[in-house]
Amino acid sequence: MASQSHSHLNGDSNTHIPKKPKLSSLSSSFITEVEIQSEFSHHDSTIARINNGSFGCCPSSISNSQQHFQLQFLSQPDHFYFSHLKPGILRSRTLLQSLINAQHLDEISIVDNATTAAAIVLQNVAWSFAEGKFNQGDVAIMLHYAYGAVKKSIEAYLTRAGGHVIEVHLPFPVNSNEEIVFEFRKALEKGKENGRKVRLAVIDHITSMPSVVIPVKELVRICREEGVDQVFVDATHGIGCTDVDMQDIGADFYTSNLHKWFFCPPSIAFLYCRKSSQCLDLHHPVVTHEYGNGLAVESAWIGARDYSAQLVVPKVFEFVDRFEGGIEGIKMRNHENVVKMGQMLAKAWGTNLGCPPEMCASMIMVGLPACLGISRFLIKSTTKSMIITSSGMQLMSLLAMGSLALFFMVEEMCGLVLGYFSWFCNHELPK
Repeated sequence: MASQSHSHLNGDSNTHIPKKPKLSSLSSSFITEVEIQSEFSHHDSTIARINNGSFGCCPSSISNSQQHFQLQFLSQPDHFYFSHLKPGILRSRTLLQSLINAQHLDEISIVDNATTAAAIVLQNVAWSFAEGKFNQGDVAIMLHYAYGAVKKSIEAYLTRAGGHVIEVHLPFPVNSNEEIVFEFRKALEKGKENGRKVRLAVIDHITSMPSVVIPVKELVRICREEGVDQVFVDATHGIGCTDVDMQDIGADFYTSNLHKWFFCPPSIAFLYCRKSSQCLDLHHPVVTHEYGNGLAVESAWIGARDYSAQLVVPKVFEFVDRFEGGIEGIKMRNHENVVKMGQMLAKAWGTNLGCPPEMCASMIMVGLPACLGISRFLIKSTTKSMIITSSGMQLMSLLAMGSLALFFMVEEMCGLVLGYFSWFCNHELPK
């Protein structure tokens, strides 16, 4: 499976990997399985942690660091605010700048969630309609697979302001990047009919349901060729799942959560805004006395609240570096083993994967066995979790796993799943 480990970079098998700072362990002594178990011993051992994609999992060492910052603030809030908060957030932004290969530090803002980042970008688009910079009926393109909250944000900001939304209807199952590119081009052509302008393209980097790595670099290039004003990449699952390189991808805006696959406590995300005159008009939707000082500064203070998740980022970098290969090694092992798991289940059940292995990262889709009598259900599995879904609704949970690094336990996981369904298929379905 090693040949697949870098085939999903930015959704493009031909992606050039630029030289840039990256996480890699400098220690000759890597974290052990016992230490991993200890880092996640706070997980309830009686409950199956099956939803890593929503809330992630935070190690004890990071939780302890977070609590340290919380107690520092509570012990002397004024001193913490004036002496520690801004320098701490600046340090986190600097590390993230290197991680994602952004050209300028002021292109990086830290916010509480990718949903907030989407609101910042879409609020700016709504103002462009309200101020007459865009015409009524101008177009925004988004994937049909787009996350529900982002779709609602587009409705709340863009549609109400007079924009017209066109969805890119992707096939399922997806068999190739070419299918995605073909449908995307069709949507762009439709958007430009009758002299309309496409003002914004919202592109997922990794969709969640269904789970597919989108060829973002290729789609961004097409947007440039076709004159799309702005490109926003929603990469909620990006950091820790696939390669994220701002200069390589070339989008105007890019956001990713850090609490899903990068071990930060919930919730924290970054928003990248490529340096341009457009960035000067971006503002946080929560307005404080920092308004007008730049989005990064505005986002660093939106009133009295808990900023500890933003301050532990350096500790998270240290934690990731305890693994062999750092974040690159984690991504590679997660991808290789989730593919191995998915192929094992598909073979045992006589079904198939929801997309080619090179189009998945740390999540994969497997068709459910016919004995369930249910059509078009999906089982979505990750190296950390397993979820059975229908129309986005959790149907049932299984696998009582209590630690990170389940790549150590691929065969055991598959054995449990196969055993469960062997039992399930020999019992009547509930009516």
